[in-house]
Amino acid sequence: MWAGRFLKKSEEIADEFNSSIRFDKIMFEEDIRGSLAHAAMLGRQGIISAADVEAITAGLGEILSDLKSGALVVDEKAEDIHMFIEAELTKRIGDAGKRLHTARSRNDQVAVDLRLYLRGKTEGLIDLLKALTRAVLEQAKANVHTIMPGYTHLQRAQPITFAQHLLAYCMMFLRDIGRLQDAAQRMNFSPLGSCALAGTTYPLDRDGVAKELGFDGVCMNSIDGVSDRDYCVELESCFSLIMTHLSRFSEEIILWSSWEFKFVELDDGYTTGSSIMPQKKNPDMAELVRGKTGRVYGDLMATLTMLKGLPLAYNKDMQEDKEAVFDALETVEKCLGIFIPMVQTMTPIKENMYAAAKKGFINATDLADYLTKKGMPFRMAYKTVGAIVAECIQKGITLDEMPLADYQGKSELFAGDVYEAIALETCVGKRISKGSTGYASVEEQIAFVEEKLA
Repeated sequence: MWAGRFLKKSEEIADEFNSSIRFDKIMFEEDIRGSLAHAAMLGRQGIISAADVEAITAGLGEILSDLKSGALVVDEKAEDIHMFIEAELTKRIGDAGKRLHTARSRNDQVAVDLRLYLRGKTEGLIDLLKALTRAVLEQAKANVHTIMPGYTHLQRAQPITFAQHLLAYCMMFLRDIGRLQDAAQRMNFSPLGSCALAGTTYPLDRDGVAKELGFDGVCMNSIDGVSDRDYCVELESCFSLIMTHLSRFSEEIILWSSWEFKFVELDDGYTTGSSIMPQKKNPDMAELVRGKTGRVYGDLMATLTMLKGLPLAYNKDMQEDKEAVFDALETVEKCLGIFIPMVQTMTPIKENMYAAAKKGFINATDLADYLTKKGMPFRMAYKTVGAIVAECIQKGITLDEMPLADYQGKSELFAGDVYEAIALETCVGKRISKGSTGYASVEEQIAFVEEKLA
């Protein structure tokens, strides 16, 4: 490729070290698509002949078909997918194949390939996130009246519905979708025509090529066009947040499926057993998702670190962008792919959630609210209820079991309606603020998520 300047061939070990084809070969469709648009533009602009365009178009079409069918196998001795396709094209159609690279550099070629590839994959990820959100939403819709303890500091705090807890993850996934859409929009500009870094003397129609490839416009600075990898970092950041949310969900599923909680039962198809302990049912899929989160974080840090000291414009260091972003992308795809059916087949154990909610004095705040609504200042009510809880702990009883006489010994404001006020169903149902765990609010949240997905 660079014969003429060099007096000897590069060493085999250097060729192997320099090669990227083992990982960039997955972009063969994008590379051919970009080349077809480039060739058509060269013909329209009179830069190459119509006959050359026809030969190039036919040749690239055959190569694409052969690669898809397996009739043509990528030669991993080639430096990269771009040179493999160009060499194969030249082998098939002769000198016309050598004219394809007119007014183009591998710098802008790989940049356009990567943007096209990541754009398509991002659309697929958005679809997976929507499918997961729908799966979680369906579980929420089936558990609007399922009461469980809500936690802070992993201590039982207040009664909530299982639906509201699940809907919190729906909100996270909706934000993940929005972030991916934003990142894809910023990425959707064509670098093709930037050439090596300074543009070209040929009269290119960059806007026409960009439109043909589905871009919103062109990169307005040719140096930035070939050296920009912000979109890789931004996508990896999005991937990292997706994995953060999946990991938090995984942690809760792992806890919920343990004998200590037993709030949910995972389907056998998404668990494993033990080689020596026949009673075990391990949440390995959730644990693997939790573990793979660190891997995606590492890919983000690798890309940031690779970019941080690079002078403009293109540097070979930037070849390291692909393995990191491809690995992060594939990891998120696999994790979402396993998470969707795992959630769909997960069975809530409602009676265990309710039994747990009956313990831990999680209706204590409602007891304090009962007193404040009868005129007692909240701080005084808080202290009064704290004393009542301490007495209940000492006696081994719950707030529901405390005799009315004992309540009235603490405050004359207590009456027989206190038991209804601190019933779990009341505690949940009377929470009417927007976004709360109250039944009407949960239904409103469900409608919100459905609207966003639609």
